[in-house]
Amino acid sequence: MHYLHTMLRVTDPDASLRFFELLGLKETRRFDVEAGRFTLIFLAADEDLAGEGERAQAEVELTYNWPPQDGSPAEDYTGGRNFGHLAYRVEDIYATCQRLADGGVTINRPPRDGHMAFVRSPDGISIELLQQGERLAPAEPWVSMPNVGEW
Repeated sequence: MHYLHTMLRVTDPDASLRFFELLGLKETRRFDVEAGRFTLIFLAADEDLAGEGERAQAEVELTYNWPPQDGSPAEDYTGGRNFGHLAYRVEDIYATCQRLADGGVTINRPPRDGHMAFVRSPDGISIELLQQGERLAPAEPWVSMPNVGEW
């Protein structure tokens, strides 16, 4: 068995793509399926990218279902706590969180311990960030930053 990807339904593909790019993922491929009225966008971290012409080792698939043609409202996706979260190991949790915050992303659970943080995608998907290797020494502004919302 080989892990392929995690699919997330998104309501705004541009906002979701910006978020995941800030996180450090890169678009690997995209499919617009007119017959099914949806778009699939696959993303991967640098360390998961495969060789030329090969699929990445692990990907996130963003699925955007196009608005109904009859004018009815688009489906509203709500996140369930039973989904849990996606998790990524990062080289410098403070730099990653700063880049996300500078890009307008709320740090829901700041990396006060130099090891773990949580953020949410534009569609409310919880993302856990874990420091690679040893914990970083506690540092401001993260040590004093409170939790915000849910993660």
